[in-house]
Amino acid sequence: QVRLVESGGGLVQAGGSLRLSCAASGSISRLNSMGWYRQAPGKQRELVAAITSGGSTNSADSVKGRFTISRDNVKNTVYLQMNSLKSEDTAVYYCNGEEWGPYREYWGKGTLVTVSS
Repeated sequence: QVRLVESGGGLVQAGGSLRLSCAASGSISRLNSMGWYRQAPGKQRELVAAITSGGSTNSADSVKGRFTISRDNVKNTVYLQMNSLKSEDTAVYYCNGEEWGPYREYWGKGTLVTVSS
């Protein structure tokens, strides 16, 4: 079992920055990928960025050049550095962990990011 706990959300003005953290505990060595998803009011949850155990990353086009995902394997923590925030980035951000064989996924409870214009 894996437990994911997010932190770092809050209220920020447009153009500002926030860093989200996701602390993982449990059987984290089995995780092949960790990432961030977000869900805005009335919209579906969408992938923001992900990073594999090998360090490969991918991110949504809407955040490329503004958001950076990274991981600290010593602290078992994944970060999402968010710069140049826009009002459309307002959402609940969820940490996700995946095992690929067999497939299993884990979710944190989410952290709210509100960007004021």
